[in-house]
Amino acid sequence: MNWKFSLKRKPKAEKKKKSKTREWLDAIVFAVVAATLIRGLLFSAYAIPSGSMEGTELTGDYLFVSKISYGPRIANTPLAFPFVEPKVFGSRSYWDLIELPYWRLPGFTEVKKGDVVVFNKPEDADQGIPVDERTTLIKRCQATPGDRLTIVNGQVYINGKVAQNAVKQQTSYLVTTNGTGINPQLLEDFNIEVRQQLAPNIYDMVIPQEHLAEIKSYSNIKSVEPYIQKPGEADPQVFPRSNKFKWNEDNFGPLVIPKRGYTIPLNDSTFTLYRRAIEIYENNKVDVKGNDIYVNGKKAARYTFKMNYYWMMGDNRHNSWDSRFWGYVPEDHIIGKALITVMSTDSTKEFFNKIRWNRMFKPID
Repeated sequence: MNWKFSLKRKPKAEKKKKSKTREWLDAIVFAVVAATLIRGLLFSAYAIPSGSMEGTELTGDYLFVSKISYGPRIANTPLAFPFVEPKVFGSRSYWDLIELPYWRLPGFTEVKKGDVVVFNKPEDADQGIPVDERTTLIKRCQATPGDRLTIVNGQVYINGKVAQNAVKQQTSYLVTTNGTGINPQLLEDFNIEVRQQLAPNIYDMVIPQEHLAEIKSYSNIKSVEPYIQKPGEADPQVFPRSNKFKWNEDNFGPLVIPKRGYTIPLNDSTFTLYRRAIEIYENNKVDVKGNDIYVNGKKAARYTFKMNYYWMMGDNRHNSWDSRFWGYVPEDHIIGKALITVMSTDSTKEFFNKIRWNRMFKPID
């Protein structure tokens, strides 16, 4: 019998050439996916909207923020428009139909005291906004999990030792003149902010350290003294916003920052200090019945924290709404480490003078 086998391959069908429109569409999709991954997992840019970090960072600075430093945080709300704010023209740019639990990839380091950190605003939890869609803030880390923080006359102490202040940290001063006015041009040139006028010749001013000696040298300036709230003068806006603790922004604590695995006894004082973390940030149902505290329906004598927490404060100490007012920053709110100021614009200047050239690509310390 004669068997014949054909080893001839069938000719390949020619691939259909992509149209120009399809090529452009593929390129755009690839660019969006790549940019989303880079922005979501590696690096991102943020703008400084307020003066809470002056003189380290100025309003109008644009920052390069590393998300890989502390480990990229996986989005809680994956159904969202990329590259836009959580609200656009009054409408949400995300859907909370799917809300994932907190998870973070490994990073190169942990948040350290002195780091300038970008994070989501803990206060926004009260509005029911998902963590990764909350307002973005930038502050300097003052205390890390397990630290004992105290503020005495404006100076931060960590575990009983003086905390290192930022090189260009600012605070406010009581400036007393001989009755003559202060030249407005001088205030602009020295970047001095007049917070309030307390009397015809007494002003509350935020003065950069590098100009303090020069201000004192002017003939119409009688005295320049730090403006410090006295110990025991309770500020109702200061955390934990309770009459039990007579704290203010200049004299505060002592307070231990919660740490994962740290167990506290639950009593009247500790519950006041840590209730928000237990109930809001760690998603427990909390009830108080008489002198007893119930966590998730069970009477509790103590509580063990599930997350690490941090204490963040602005370098412009008397012009910063920070942890002194809203408390701890949970680890799931941390976005990344601010590394460099890539650009800076001054909205008060005219077109050709808007860019602050001396701040271009300036490292943040």
